[in-house]
Amino acid sequence: MLRRTTLTALVLVVASLLAGCQASFADLRLKVAAGARGGVYYGLSNTLATVWSRQLAIRPPEVLATEGSVDNLRMLREGRAQVGFSQGDTASDEYAREATNPTLAGNGLRALTRMHDDYLQIVVRADSPMRKLSDLRGKRVSIGAMNSGVQVIAQRLLDTAKVRVEKDLVAVQYGVADSATALREGRIDAFFWSGGLPTEAVNTLSKAVKLRMIDLSDVLPELRKRYPGYGAASLPASIYDLASGPVATLVVRNFLVVTASMRDDVAEALTSSVYASLPDLVTANSAARTIDVRGAVETDPLPLHPGAVNYYRSTKL
Repeated sequence: MLRRTTLTALVLVVASLLAGCQASFADLRLKVAAGARGGVYYGLSNTLATVWSRQLAIRPPEVLATEGSVDNLRMLREGRAQVGFSQGDTASDEYAREATNPTLAGNGLRALTRMHDDYLQIVVRADSPMRKLSDLRGKRVSIGAMNSGVQVIAQRLLDTAKVRVEKDLVAVQYGVADSATALREGRIDAFFWSGGLPTEAVNTLSKAVKLRMIDLSDVLPELRKRYPGYGAASLPASIYDLASGPVATLVVRNFLVVTASMRDDVAEALTSSVYASLPDLVTANSAARTIDVRGAVETDPLPLHPGAVNYYRSTKL
């Protein structure tokens, strides 16, 4: 009850602050790099675009379907988008480039907030004999769209399991919607996906085909030694009515990212609006239930935008 009261008070305060600064954003034009259609990024991006338009009195931001995190960050760097979602591992890799490439510093990546966590989902049919990562050898597998964060994780997991993408798999590069269709039609045997729970495309597939998930308990300890930024968690069977029961899987943080060139007042307003719109985000996807202002600043190693810092200071975090 106390948490609900606190959240309600926070929403009211943020809404009041936003109301006082709407006029300064009349000419603001935003494009949001949103990931694949059918993914959690895309659904939340559309909700944020609606909320930002309403609360900041701006033209509705354009939501761009993309290949995923790598593509999103590239679009931010190139000025083709002003806001984007990214997995924490991909953002960390891209941010590290700034230290060795001074030309990137002027348009450096900055976080507005930590968002929901992604769960790695390796999806197979319930009647498949595949139970662990090494069982994918010789199978037709979608490792995620090119330039997606999914592909980054898939490659690291397969390397850890000593499964070679080029030689041990019949690998294709599909986004989540195309992967789900291909599995349903029997054109692939498994696919990798990293997303919040539930992911719309996987949820829709689970209503047409009984599914299982590959358990990663045998490879997670070694993977996390190599890449300490990843977490581990149990993926509940109830999410997709899985025949496998719960499975151990990898968890990765998500960030809402902009660049250092964004005005401080814009970054502050966008961040404020995220927390003013939490009920809308939860309605869009229940993965947003894990978005919490108390954990919002946990974006290391990606630094927070100064405008976001101003917002968190105003909330006495």
